[in-house]
Amino acid sequence: MQRSQSCRAQFSSGPSLFHFSIPATSAMSLLHFSTLLAVAVLARAQAQLLRGSCSFDTDSCGYTSDPTFAAWTINEEGRFITADSSSFGEKEKHVLVSPELELRDWSCVRLVYQISGSGSLQLHLRPEGENFDYTLWTAEKPSDSWLIASVDLRNTSGAYQLLFEAKPSRGMGNSVALFEIHIIPGYCLECNFEEHHLCGYSNHQWNPNVNWYVGRGFARDPQSNLPDDHTMNNERGHYMYVDSVYAKRFQEVAKLVSPMTTTTMAGCLSFYYQRDQAVGNFFSVFTKDQLGHYEEIWRPDMYATTHWKLVQVDIKAPHPLEVVFEVAFNSPRGGYVALDDISFSPEFCHTETEPAFDPSVANCDFEEGLCQYYQEQTGGSVWNRVSVKPNVYRIGDHTTGTGSFLLANTRHTSRPGYVGRLFGPALPGNHKYCLRFYYALHGFMKIDNALALYVYDENNIAQEKIWTVSERSKDVWTEVEVTYLKPLPTKVTFVSICRNFWDCGLVSLDDISVTLGDCRVTTGPLNPPPGHCNFETGDCGYTQKKKAKKGHWLQIRGQTPTSYTGPKGDHTLGATTCTLRRLTCYPSSRPDSCPLS
Repeated sequence: MQRSQSCRAQFSSGPSLFHFSIPATSAMSLLHFSTLLAVAVLARAQAQLLRGSCSFDTDSCGYTSDPTFAAWTINEEGRFITADSSSFGEKEKHVLVSPELELRDWSCVRLVYQISGSGSLQLHLRPEGENFDYTLWTAEKPSDSWLIASVDLRNTSGAYQLLFEAKPSRGMGNSVALFEIHIIPGYCLECNFEEHHLCGYSNHQWNPNVNWYVGRGFARDPQSNLPDDHTMNNERGHYMYVDSVYAKRFQEVAKLVSPMTTTTMAGCLSFYYQRDQAVGNFFSVFTKDQLGHYEEIWRPDMYATTHWKLVQVDIKAPHPLEVVFEVAFNSPRGGYVALDDISFSPEFCHTETEPAFDPSVANCDFEEGLCQYYQEQTGGSVWNRVSVKPNVYRIGDHTTGTGSFLLANTRHTSRPGYVGRLFGPALPGNHKYCLRFYYALHGFMKIDNALALYVYDENNIAQEKIWTVSERSKDVWTEVEVTYLKPLPTKVTFVSICRNFWDCGLVSLDDISVTLGDCRVTTGPLNPPPGHCNFETGDCGYTQKKKAKKGHWLQIRGQTPTSYTGPKGDHTLGATTCTLRRLTCYPSSRPDSCPLS
């Protein structure tokens, strides 16, 4: 099989790294191919490869194409395996399945891949004996170069398989290729910079004046006084460095960025550095989330070092993060910073590090009581825990449909103008929280004061309104996501106001949950775990067998077309969203036997 264009391999952005082309056509030169093999052999000698690794030199190393889908093909002239749109036929994707693996310690999968034209590539994990494949990583961005991806594999007690799912778009020139799959022991954040692809570390943006480069003793810049590397302590080892020699502007910045973490991690990040500060440079380490938010986690306490200095800093990654090593220079005489031997341990390196706070103390589904929520005692109870039997005229609770939820019956308060406040437990300050809950309204003429969410301090003093009902949605459960951050301890407080009998109604509240991090990067209903599906963003891999004159599953928005035959709106987010019915069987079961939930 020939690919329509050459694949240019750029395994980093520094000029002192390996750069070479890998044409995938019959014109591929033996020189390029031998260079590629030499680099790969060197990399293997420097890293212990585990079962499941493959470079597709002569065979597929036990990887097989799932016969249900289109087949992957090993390129005869290049050294990679490809999924090409021309081999689709009636199939819609290619699935490459690894041999059975048993990696009981934490390990890292490093991929060298390319998406040509348009398409996507996903990595799934299939545990032995389970019905669902866990999605670990996804890529959709096309490139004319080989790209590096690093995916952490948590330690497991059982066997599993890795699945590579490629979906090149239909049409000429669209394909997905895997050049190399390396599985190595340890965490993807770890690196000694001896491998040719530098463990997926890269410059944030290429700057012609100031960048991180690969350093090596006998290839030093004559204008710099760079050290031997720390790993081997000689001139043959490698490290990363950034130098001010070519800085031309004030505050020129270089950022070395780690691979993005792909699973929850917390522990001790260690690295060695040397710093020469002739005039001035600034060296800091940050974390960066998927939204581009930075948080500084370390800066040096000394201006210069004459030897490699060990740094240990605690890091918590409850959602995907990158570690960024940033250096800024004031002038061409700002010296240099060198970095080597980055490692990670699941144990915190400082005993005084506070234990990870569990925000689930603020979770409540009201099935067994009010949890840690309470309300004002003046004027009688406004919020009451109730359970109703759902029918076509009224909804049940959100959790199960027949359980309990909170109801603010504001029409029957002791006096008009009543304000009902429901206080949550105190949460520590200086954390970013994602608060999710479900509410439903009934009988309101005006909804301005039906329900609002405030942040109160520990003394029950209101600090800020962070959410209020903004649109009319009656008699359906509607989900709300709110992200907030305050420097001091706070309580979330749900407030419902009844000004007079005619303006009041019923406010239902259920399934409150709090997690650390921004709602846009933490798991929620719109990013469900494997096997769960709310049909808001697709079918989640569920399929159905369509037969003539048989009933089919339909994805719809709003009410069912026939009166009294279904719910008034979707269960996930309310009447304004796009799904109505759910499958409750496994994707591997018969879809035509799935019952309604």
